[in-house]
Amino acid sequence: MKTYSITVNRKPYEVEAEPDVPLLWILRDYLGLKGTKFGCGIASCGACTVHLNNNPVRSCQLRISAIPANAKITTIEGIGEDALHPVQKAWIELQVPQCGYCQSGQIMSAVALLAKKPMPSDQDIDAALAGNLCRCGTYDRIRKAIHLACENPK
Repeated sequence: MKTYSITVNRKPYEVEAEPDVPLLWILRDYLGLKGTKFGCGIASCGACTVHLNNNPVRSCQLRISAIPANAKITTIEGIGEDALHPVQKAWIELQVPQCGYCQSGQIMSAVALLAKKPMPSDQDIDAALAGNLCRCGTYDRIRKAIHLACENPK
């Protein structure tokens, strides 16, 4: 085992783990941050999406040993500092989730999109969230919520 220093949601952590442990399990099992979900385990569904240096990544395939020093990791628990993020507010207002399982990954991808493109088109949204699968088919409500978040950025 080796000790890794990571920063998650602006808090520093020291984690002792084998180098091949995926970030997903570090977040869930070592740090107790259960908002990031295990979906497919092969980075195909997006349920495990978190931000690494403000970019969406699949935490189920990212090994703790591959995380660069001084990297900033953000989870669903960390996107709203003192209040809900505008995307989270829009999700609630439009009642986007059905089963809800994929929603933290969907929200993380949406937040990353809006950080880079504050007024995305439907095509931009579809492209940015193409890797996030929703078995319930809430894609129309996801798209509407992202547009609503654009209208109410804070």
